Amino acid sequence: MESTKTAITCLGKNFDNEDERREYFRNELRKKLPELKKIDGFPIGEDDDIINLSDPPYYTACPNPWLSDIISEWENEKEEMKSRQMDFHVNEPYASDISEGKNNPIYNAHSYHTKVPHPAIMRYILHYTQPGDIILDAFAGTGMTGVAARLCGSADLEIKERISQDWKKQFSHEPKWGHRYSICSDLSPFASYISSVLNTRLDLKHLIEDARQIIEKAQKEISWVYETKHTNNLKAKIIYTIWSECIICPSCNSEISYWNACVDQNTMQLSDLLRCPSCKAEFEKRESEKAMYTYFDHDLNKVVKQVRTIPVLINYIFNGKRYNKVPSQEDLELINKIDEIKLDSWFPTDVILEGDKTGEPLRIGYSNVHHFYTRRNLLAYSYLWSLSEDNKLLRFVLSSMQLHINRMRRFQPVKPGGTPGLVGTLYFSSLPVELSIFDSLPRKLDDIKQALSLLTASKSNITAVSDASNLLVNDNSIDYIFTDPPFGSNLMYSELNYLWEAWFKVKTDNKPEAIANKSQGKSLLTYQELMTKCFNEYYRVLKPGKWMTVEFSNTSAAVWNGIQTSIQKAGFIIANVASLDKQQGSFNAVTNPTSVKQDLVISCYKPSLEFEVNFNIQSGVVGVYEFINEHLGHLPIHFKKDNKTTAIIERSPKILYDRLISFYLIRNQPIPIDAKDFQDVLKERFVERDGMYFTAQQAIEYDEKKAKSPTFVQLSLIVTTESEGVEWIRNELKLSQTYQELHPKWMQAITAIRKGDILPELKDILNENFIQISNGKWRIPDLSEAKDRELIKTKKLLNEFQSYVQLINMPRAKKLKETRVEALRAGFRNSWEKKDFETIVKVGDMIPQNILLEDEKLLMYYDIAKDRV
Repeated sequence: MESTKTAITCLGKNFDNEDERREYFRNELRKKLPELKKIDGFPIGEDDDIINLSDPPYYTACPNPWLSDIISEWENEKEEMKSRQMDFHVNEPYASDISEGKNNPIYNAHSYHTKVPHPAIMRYILHYTQPGDIILDAFAGTGMTGVAARLCGSADLEIKERISQDWKKQFSHEPKWGHRYSICSDLSPFASYISSVLNTRLDLKHLIEDARQIIEKAQKEISWVYETKHTNNLKAKIIYTIWSECIICPSCNSEISYWNACVDQNTMQLSDLLRCPSCKAEFEKRESEKAMYTYFDHDLNKVVKQVRTIPVLINYIFNGKRYNKVPSQEDLELINKIDEIKLDSWFPTDVILEGDKTGEPLRIGYSNVHHFYTRRNLLAYSYLWSLSEDNKLLRFVLSSMQLHINRMRRFQPVKPGGTPGLVGTLYFSSLPVELSIFDSLPRKLDDIKQALSLLTASKSNITAVSDASNLLVNDNSIDYIFTDPPFGSNLMYSELNYLWEAWFKVKTDNKPEAIANKSQGKSLLTYQELMTKCFNEYYRVLKPGKWMTVEFSNTSAAVWNGIQTSIQKAGFIIANVASLDKQQGSFNAVTNPTSVKQDLVISCYKPSLEFEVNFNIQSGVVGVYEFINEHLGHLPIHFKKDNKTTAIIERSPKILYDRLISFYLIRNQPIPIDAKDFQDVLKERFVERDGMYFTAQQAIEYDEKKAKSPTFVQLSLIVTTESEGVEWIRNELKLSQTYQELHPKWMQAITAIRKGDILPELKDILNENFIQISNGKWRIPDLSEAKDRELIKTKKLLNEFQSYVQLINMPRAKKLKETRVEALRAGFRNSWEKKDFETIVKVGDMIPQNILLEDEKLLMYYDIAKDRV
């Protein structure tokens, strides 16, 4: 630990130095542990290990009992800050698309499965907050939200200049720079540990000096394990060793190395066809089996069975020059000698539990954590780990090297020294690469020194291990939330973090983990329920009238709708969706051609107290007007891209009505207006521009800004549902057309209809929604005609819905394979108005799951009705 000798004050108590402060609060934390253990999400570990990992009150490897005290102290500090505005209020969301690369020292300091570059988060923080504000991220991962908050007060010149230039273009003024406070919590002790290092003030100079001394000591003691002989029989230093799995030839049954069968030794290229050195047969890899062997594991005191791997190539350095060699007999004897050594330093031998991602290591016999390493790297790493117990920086450096020094590092023809394991997986290549720890450790220390030297803020943020659905924070106490939560089954965090957490001796309690995971028995609906609890907690702690930004990274429509439903069910109102390009693809995105490369960012707000009061005393159309007036005030007014004015979909009648329905549903109130009457209200009370609606004052601003970028770009409409099809036709019929003119274009537009959704024929949709005139062309109905059409259509849809109800109530009823989504929507709404929640749930359980999960309206009715049954 750092040993700053300066006297300090922490939460009203005076201490001679940081060591004294740490010791006092660790003792206090120990007293509080019995009560904290009753909280869901409390990590799995011994008290001593949790205490030793913590640096309270700034960082606790468990729920942080001082959060409310710290927030109170921060609130008091606000009153003394001259740079703050008393009437600070943000009306519009940050609606611009953001592209930020990952190539910066802080982002690269410690790898993690997913994170958002801090310069991107800084833009949101600068927009939604002012200096001194308190920011929360309860899915904080490595704490990039906290880093962004700190750097708003101490950014380097390059980032500051870049953001300032963008600000001037977008808002015609400079951003308000200054330190913001943040609370970063995560269910994972490993993630929170990384966050704590990046968000706590460290005595960097002292820690680096101590770390270098420790590394020097370790090199003197055990560097012999990475020695080999040059051609002149003089000692040389190993840089890396390529290992190879052994496989069984399907023709002659010989055991051969995958390296010899697959790799061209001159070009280092891999062949699609393997060739057996014994019988010369050629075959594909999938036709062979892995060669397994058994040995007695002294660390477990039992026999284990694993895939056989052998060293096939050593890369070493001699007199400053790099060489390759095939392992000699002496090299093999050294490896055998190391394999037989009983290690003095502690290392984890925890059992690898069955999970959605652990099948790969378990299949090849890596049943325990220590099997993830060669014996040589386990010896060196465990020794360094034991020496670094009191040096937070060196522990951080060693933790950051995990993916480089375990067996998941894999050979690549373009980079024979290997690349780290694939993000989001526990994948073991047939050609693992054993990297010398002592070769890479000094460089990694320098890299992290550079990164941490950029974090010069004198004040620490707060980091904790906790469940996002149970924060120890008072109501209405947070100024802004930025969060990057788990998304369905994208990443199995607790499984992927298990390796690191075994070393820290403190593990994730995965019961409240908000993911979809077959091994944990968590479906997409379970995931959505868990996320709703988390967003409920976010809603509770956020101040009224304040904003939340949710970063979304998943290609599944079901997960997308689940997140939106959870956000809205908690009480938030969605104002905008923009894109965030992190310029980085996950492994799944690389292998799945339908994957989107850009993340989405959802901007939403908690309604103000004034609005809630006004809404509660209004009824009918007046309440509708109050909601729309409030909501329009939180939407972007003008969006420009490539100097062209772009449509804002949230201002379209359809989306405005969707938001209205969600708002009334979550408050358990009847929806007072249908879609056609709603459009009447919009036309009477608000101003229409380019198919979007504004308040009168907003319309003036829109006109002024559009005059500078007069070209208008309508958002392209992809038809995936019947309602989208109606909108598509409405757009086409701005000029009346015949059926024959529409049909070819219609057939091209409907290629993305969901499985299980019955889409009516074009003729039927035209008859139900539009008017045919004497020349055979179709046109858009006026308001009176539209209402008549809607009444007839609704009656037909309800009849169709009743046929579904009858089918599912028959004896031995089977799930419906196909349904008309518009009939389901009409039936769910009608059942809601009758408070027949049981029918909604029963039908929802019997329709195709993708139809339920991928339709925002159906999912909202179903999810809320479930709570009412």
